[in-house]
Amino acid sequence: MQFIKHDLGHLSGSETVEVSITSAANVRLLDSDNLRKYRYGRVPSFDGGHYDESPVVFEIPRSGHWYVVVDLGGRAGEITSSFRVISKEAVAS
Repeated sequence: MQFIKHDLGHLSGSETVEVSITSAANVRLLDSDNLRKYRYGRVPSFDGGHYDESPVVFEIPRSGHWYVVVDLGGRAGEITSSFRVISKEAVAS
């Protein structure tokens, strides 16, 4: 399966991630272990699902290395996506 992978890097668990998509797609927030499962066709644990519009917003649940994966679920078509990480401190000010 083709997919777009965004490497968010190591996050502390106090951030929000906002993902923009250009058309309906599956958008998933995965840690390193679950990304590996996803890539090898096993069933990963993830936050997310199918979204028709953006932005898609995720709260980072805990400290770790995080990824966002975007795919069309086997449907034909093209999609582009982007993300931004927002710290809780930036939201509070």
